[in-house]
Amino acid sequence: MSSSSRLRSLLPDLAPWRASADFRRLWVAGLITNFGSFLTFVALPVQMKVLTGSAVAVGAIGAVELVPLVVFGLYGGALADALDKRKLIVYTEAGQGVLCAGLLVNALLPHPAVWPLYAVAGLSAALGAVQRPALDSLTPRIVAHEHLPAAASLNSLRWTVGGVAGPALAGVVVAYAGLGCAYAVDLATFVVSVALGLGIAASPAAHEAAKPSLRSIAEGARYAWSRKELLGTYAIDLAAMFFAMPLALLPFLADELDAEWSLGLMYASVPAGALLVSLTSGWTSRVHRHGRMVALAAACWGLAMAAAGAVHNVWLVLLFLTLGGCCDMVSGIFRGAIWDQTIPDELRGRLAGIELLSYSVGPTLGQVRAGGMAAWTSVRTSIWSGGLICVGAVGVLAAFLPKLMAYDVRTNEHAVRMRSARVTRETRETVT
Repeated sequence: MSSSSRLRSLLPDLAPWRASADFRRLWVAGLITNFGSFLTFVALPVQMKVLTGSAVAVGAIGAVELVPLVVFGLYGGALADALDKRKLIVYTEAGQGVLCAGLLVNALLPHPAVWPLYAVAGLSAALGAVQRPALDSLTPRIVAHEHLPAAASLNSLRWTVGGVAGPALAGVVVAYAGLGCAYAVDLATFVVSVALGLGIAASPAAHEAAKPSLRSIAEGARYAWSRKELLGTYAIDLAAMFFAMPLALLPFLADELDAEWSLGLMYASVPAGALLVSLTSGWTSRVHRHGRMVALAAACWGLAMAAAGAVHNVWLVLLFLTLGGCCDMVSGIFRGAIWDQTIPDELRGRLAGIELLSYSVGPTLGQVRAGGMAAWTSVRTSIWSGGLICVGAVGVLAAFLPKLMAYDVRTNEHAVRMRSARVTRETRETVT
């Protein structure tokens, strides 16, 4: 193989982008709104700090967001199965724009109030939780089955580009143009993303879809429990994030290393590692044992975090945080591939709601664990011991979930059934 061929094999697979106009619209809309959302993500706590001068008040924003995230994540999954996914995405995106307009109006007042910041934080978390299952369950409808791993990589690329560049851009805008400008730009991005969303083809509910209810949510939970390979992806991600997510301790770690200047680099290192994998993700389409890759990558994430807590050189800390970001992205790509390629269409929304909890609640609770253990022991001990516990937990889960470790997309009964159903549906559409 020539060097140019090897390079092409590493670059992201653009097949979903070339084959699906709806995927292109969805991807561009997500990229635009992602940048805008980071403006508000940075501006809102900055404004809270300016108005109150209280670290507790700033931290309470996360507490306000947690309950809506849990409740509406599950209900949003049921809605995604019962309603037109395109409409649900557009309506929630428009709702986010209205909330952003409220922040803009409040910021322009002579004396901005505090309560709208909390209200918007909670409502925005609820809308985001309702929207995310629809987004996740729409992709398998607009992308060919064999292109789903590549689509997962491209979606990861979109998020990681925003994760690296978004906060940096937001910091500049907030510092030099002001809070009002940040909210105004975010509002403009929502207008653009809604316009792009309206161009996506309708995606009505499956005929056999259940109406949103506690019973339908429970049905999705029972299905997830019956699929031990799916259960394994949720459990391993929760373990990795709960035991080995050290972001809350990075300011203290920077102080211990006498390198306060490195804090921004520490925060950027994990998404930078994820971006590196996204940019070289072409190889992922050639991997078939997705379950093993999920477990291996999660264990390597724990090792990287343990190393970051153990070393005393700031550049080595940054290196291990970056490697951790690489591992986390690899795990995420293959978790997404298993979900997209095996979950029946009529259950995708509800399962996406469960997925939302697995990768959002874990990091939130992980910050609590990291801070509590640091107070009990020390910052370094909390980081390196959490990483090692993560490795052990992943090993135990892998041992007790043989179906996850045996998962092969070529032979898994659910993946084979989904491929056959996709081919049958596309054949019917071609005939009609």
